[in-house]
This record gives sequence, C-alpha cells and structure tokens, in this order.
Amino acid sequence: MIAKPPIPSQTKLRKNLFLSAVRWLAIGVAVLWLLSVLLLIAARWIDPPTTAVHIERRLQAWARHTPYHERYKFVPLNQISPDLQHAVIAAEDGRFYQHHGFDWHQIQLAAENDLDGGRTRGASTITQQLVKNLFFGTNRSILRKGAEFTLVPVAELVLSKQRILELYLNVVEWGPGVYGAEQACLYYYETPARNIGPQQAARLAAVLPAPLKRRPERMNKYTAIILERMRQMGW
Repeated sequence: MIAKPPIPSQTKLRKNLFLSAVRWLAIGVAVLWLLSVLLLIAARWIDPPTTAVHIERRLQAWARHTPYHERYKFVPLNQISPDLQHAVIAAEDGRFYQHHGFDWHQIQLAAENDLDGGRTRGASTITQQLVKNLFFGTNRSILRKGAEFTLVPVAELVLSKQRILELYLNVVEWGPGVYGAEQACLYYYETPARNIGPQQAARLAAVLPAPLKRRPERMNKYTAIILERMRQMGW
C-alpha cells in the first residue's frame, strides 16, 4: 500500500501564503511604478486629462453628498503671465532652475529647523509637487514619500524644466474645484492667465499652500513676502 504524502503543517501553509502575497504585492507595485513612468514620458507631449488630486476631490464630494463643480483647462505656458510663473517659483521653489528634483539645501534647513524645535519648514520642490498631484493626491505617508522619491528623478529626466512648470501651473489646485492658472485667474479675477500682473500673481501664489482655505484678497502678508522674493530674484 502506497503511503500518502504528509499534510503540510499550518505554519508552512501560512508561510507559503505570506510569501505568495508578498510576491504579488511586489509585482503590483512594480507594475504601478512602470505605469507611472510611462505616464510621465507621455506627459512630454500629452496634457493630463485629470490627476490624482482631481479624482480625490470628486470622490470626497460624492462621499459627503456635497455639490462639486470642476474648473480645469490646460493652456500653454506662453499663455500664462510671466509674472505668475515667477511668483509661483518665488513662493514654492526658489531654486527650481538649479536643482534636479530635490532641493537638498532646503531639506537641510528643514531638518535643522525640526531639530531646533521650530516650526517645520517645507522643502518640497515644484517637481515633487507635480508628481504628488499627478499620482498620489493630498494624503501623507511614508510609502507615498518613498514612491515619490523614485519618480521625481524620472520626471526631471524625461521632462524639461519648462514642461514641468507648465504641467504644474496647469494641474495644481487653486481653490474648491479650481485647477490650473487659467481657471484660477478667471475664477478670482475674471481675466485670462496671460493678463495677470505682479500683485495679482503674488496673491495667487500665496494661495497654493492651502488652496481650500486661503483666498487671494486675504494674503497681504504673504503677498508682500513673495513680491520681495521676486524682486531679489531679478523679476
């Protein structure tokens, strides 16, 4: 009589299931990363029809049963006022044209500020914020930061600085349901983005860190700071 093979122990079964789950999770993460890379490459020529932040806001409105009207229109960089371009760089990433995706100088300052017990100082670059907007939404987590860290160099490699700025200015959230410079200028000032002057540009740039809470007309203090930074940068 042929003996039956031994039945695997419960411990071995659990170990095999765990390893299988880890393997499939790793494959899933790799596929998502490769898809993100392909989308970044496509963004050299194709304007994004939507972003993770746009989708997140739609889902939030649906879950809360609140009205939601999305304003989003992509325009070329040459149709966005140079004053607005300069104001956003001065406010968000003063070393935009010097770094390659990460501003290590600002990261060091932020770390020193934390060690001194001071208020945390942001160090995200425009490239980092673009990647976050496109793929991750507004949530904060170590996993998101890790994935962002791997995609930022890719964005800098496949996209020019001008294209990164153009994409960011067009997809970034500027108010409830308001995305991009063109719609922000129409929403707040009833004029296209190409007509915005330094004062209005600085006020709009001051809104970006908290677009659902801030309004340009209330940003007197931050507007003055941004205008001074623009002056110091020769704009």
